[in-house]
Amino acid sequence: MASPSPPPIFDNLPGYSFPSHRLHRALRDPAKEPLVLVACGSFSPITYLHLRMFEMAKDYIRHNTNFEIVGGYLSPVSDQYKKPGLLAAHHRIAMCTLAAEQTSNWLMVDSWEAIQDYQRTAVVLDHFDYEINTKLGGVTTADGEQRHVRIMLLAGSDLIATMSEPGVWTDRDLEHILGRYGVMIIERAGADMTQAIDSLARWRHNIHLIHQLIQNDVSSTKVRLFLRRGLSVRYLLPSPVVDYIEENGLYTDDGPISAAAIGAAIAEKEKREKDRDGSSREANPSASKLQS
Repeated sequence: MASPSPPPIFDNLPGYSFPSHRLHRALRDPAKEPLVLVACGSFSPITYLHLRMFEMAKDYIRHNTNFEIVGGYLSPVSDQYKKPGLLAAHHRIAMCTLAAEQTSNWLMVDSWEAIQDYQRTAVVLDHFDYEINTKLGGVTTADGEQRHVRIMLLAGSDLIATMSEPGVWTDRDLEHILGRYGVMIIERAGADMTQAIDSLARWRHNIHLIHQLIQNDVSSTKVRLFLRRGLSVRYLLPSPVVDYIEENGLYTDDGPISAAAIGAAIAEKEKREKDRDGSSREANPSASKLQS
């Protein structure tokens, strides 16, 4: 299969290095296409559902596709995302790292998106493509053949619903995300994806819908509410993440709610200004990320 056109070249960020310690550099089955899954989201905090999404995708890929997973990444959003309930990036990176390193043997956390200004989802996927295929050279087969790694977005079904709404995403970004990379969509409880996927029919071959066999509606929003009310969240999140939250006294103050609302209003104002001057190519930043 011919390799796609190379992604843009990215400048090195001070103090940043791309995590590849769990990236399989050798393809086990040369008949399969190597794949890396990328989940972009607030992860404030990360829950078992965020981690479970990767395992559901892994099962789906093994039984329904010709892909071989060589890596999985959590990419927390920047503080500039300005979403209500969004904790500072260093805390979210720390919690994601604890969850990935202590509960998984194949997931990694990439801080590139989190440590800078807001980046569109299409650009984040380009970053992974550049780091894995351009800088690292992809993966190799047992006989030394170099293979290009497919990068694919992993998200909940609320993402594909927004993609089907006119005016929320630009055609350019939809073509880039769904046409170049593709997406694995995890079904949300009570969501009917048929109409949404039908409206994106031109990219249907790159949209993989994964059904939840055990329904899980745990969300970061509900977890934050529990914490503000002084309720236990143990067994909703990985234990190291719960310990980190307790040790740092996170999510216990009701005060930031009004400040968060102000931040959201500022973000909306900035979005409208960007739309007017033509510099924004993703009309609704919140549409591109996992449920908070």
